[in-house]
Amino acid sequence: MRSFHLSPVAAKLIALLLGLSVPATVQALDIHIGYIQWVPEEGPVLSNIIPEPGDGGRRGAELGVADNNTTGRFLDQNYKLTSVTAGSAQEAEQALATMRDRGVELFVLNVPADTLNNMAQTTDSNALLFNAAAKEDRLRTQECSPHVLHTMASYSMLTDALSQWLNKRRWQDVFLITGPTDQDKQWAEGFRRASKRFNIDIVAEKPWTFDGDLRRTASSELPLFTQGPDYDAVVVADVRGDFGEYVPFNTWLPRPVIGTQGLTPVTWHRVVEAWGAAQLQSRFRDLADRGMNDLDYAAWIAVRSIGEAVTRDNSTSPEGVRSYLLSDAFQLDGFKGRKLSYRNWNGQLRQPIPLVQPRALVAQPPFEAFLHPRTDLDTLGYDRPESKCRISG
Repeated sequence: MRSFHLSPVAAKLIALLLGLSVPATVQALDIHIGYIQWVPEEGPVLSNIIPEPGDGGRRGAELGVADNNTTGRFLDQNYKLTSVTAGSAQEAEQALATMRDRGVELFVLNVPADTLNNMAQTTDSNALLFNAAAKEDRLRTQECSPHVLHTMASYSMLTDALSQWLNKRRWQDVFLITGPTDQDKQWAEGFRRASKRFNIDIVAEKPWTFDGDLRRTASSELPLFTQGPDYDAVVVADVRGDFGEYVPFNTWLPRPVIGTQGLTPVTWHRVVEAWGAAQLQSRFRDLADRGMNDLDYAAWIAVRSIGEAVTRDNSTSPEGVRSYLLSDAFQLDGFKGRKLSYRNWNGQLRQPIPLVQPRALVAQPPFEAFLHPRTDLDTLGYDRPESKCRISG
């Protein structure tokens, strides 16, 4: 592709036509963004039906940089991405230190919660970190860092969305199955909290304790396992997919399966195509030769947030970008039918939550029936009075 350079006058005129604010003198800006990924080995998965792509997240960051440069070239803005896939938490933390020594101040992180906290503790206001992977609620309620923003939806946001849908459908009696991992337990705890908020009754709850091969025994074991009082739906908390894929059509009662399998709340999914998202999905498939997942979306929206802040506020410093993103002036089109913004008490990106089955979008909470004094987007996840965090305002 041929590159071209616009004069400052031409760049200013185009920016004005696009509705962008620019200074009297257009000055070339180089914006360096670091992407760091470390996904720990989770052990053998009993149901390895749908493997996760190894480049999940990184490809989203790459698309975000490409999108930023599409507009940025008219304003003499040049976005660059440096990516590191680490083999351990120590390597990930060292990658952050190395990039900072080289002058990188803006980071998108695909790392576990504990590693994210370590990274936050070793940085300060001279860096801005975007959490594009960890869903733990404690990062939004207790362990907040002023220079960490969250683009990945939390467990409570996901389970609140699912519970709103159950309430709307009047399917208020559910059977909860919880897997053995820490992630399963956190997801289940989020659902228990959400069920109280939205009047859902957990009439039965069982932990999953089997370790057999469900490929041979699902049709005999699961009907007996799901016997109990009458229920409207089965809720599964099986984050890594040990058993949940075998629950649909094998329950004792003929009921829908929802949760981490079946009808699933997600930050993003390849089936989301409304509100202009089909164009985003197409661009991503051209780049990555696969569908866009929640890690990709969280990284993409983080990079796009940086681009929007730099363009609108003409600041590339971490303090300037953070200040603009947490202000009432910031709004971003995230292809979810709503303008997205950040909660200024804990840095979480407000966003609707798609409820999807493998081949279609079913609904996208929040629903109008659930009111809030500021925005119904704050009915998803821990609200300001429920969080101890006060990172701004």
